[in-house]
Amino acid sequence: MADRRLQVFHAVAKHLSFTKAAETLFMTQPAVTFNVKQLEEQLNTRLFDRAQGRISLTPAGQVALDYAERILRLSAELDTRLKEMSGQAAGPLLIGASMTIGEYVLPQLIGRFKASLPAVVPTLFVGNSEAVQERVAERTLDLGFIESGSPLATLQSEICCEDELQVVCAPSHALAKERFALPAALAQHAYIGREAGSGTRLVIDRYLQQAGVAPESMNRVVELGSPEAIKGLVATGMGFAIMSRVIAAKEIQLGSLVQVPLRPPLLRNFSVVYAKERFHSKVVAAFLAFAKERLAAASMPVQLPAELQSE
Repeated sequence: MADRRLQVFHAVAKHLSFTKAAETLFMTQPAVTFNVKQLEEQLNTRLFDRAQGRISLTPAGQVALDYAERILRLSAELDTRLKEMSGQAAGPLLIGASMTIGEYVLPQLIGRFKASLPAVVPTLFVGNSEAVQERVAERTLDLGFIESGSPLATLQSEICCEDELQVVCAPSHALAKERFALPAALAQHAYIGREAGSGTRLVIDRYLQQAGVAPESMNRVVELGSPEAIKGLVATGMGFAIMSRVIAAKEIQLGSLVQVPLRPPLLRNFSVVYAKERFHSKVVAAFLAFAKERLAAASMPVQLPAELQSE
């Protein structure tokens, strides 16, 4: 319902890039430039400074961005409330998730939720925790499920369930013979790890530091952003990885990989993040309640954010 030019301006202002805004909005770059130019003409002011291939907001642009965020938020809230008044449990459900949650936990839940409410249209964006938080902060996602809490002041973070990470290696690897793995012994072996920006990497590095092992002392031979790629390399015997027990469950069952518990155990919380002071539709609240019930049934305790329990 909001002016398209305002939506385009908001995307450019958040990314400070016409190219990235075009990719996010599924528009051509000339169309994005045209919309921003039209808005500048309507407001009779320049919203961006353009110099040396970079753009920045002018003082007027900063004011416009503040109002754009409020207008877009109210527009979305109006659309949702009117649909809910007509009894429709319908519309988009925009979910983001980090790799582990997005690839191994949420897909079945989303499928079952969609089956119960066919008029809802879920969209799942999968990236690392940093990328998910950025999109939630930009309000292009309703919710984000990440593998750590959020440091962003504009986001509310709530624990939703617990996960255990373990050492994973090939059956022929030296660690496969151990009943458990001690952090101090891990630096003796080649390590295949996640990329910078990954919530999993952050949790592992913190665990190592608390155990007295400097993360930089690990013999990191490869860094990858895909859990599937990591499992493939680990299966060759190149090195070990540390990953969620849910990721390698199938390979463990087939015998192509072995899991070795860490001592002390490495436990982490999966968290749900959402923008502060944002209206949450009944569809969003219903999905959280649905996920809570299913994860609890799988012995993964989940707690709904207090702000959403009354929806």
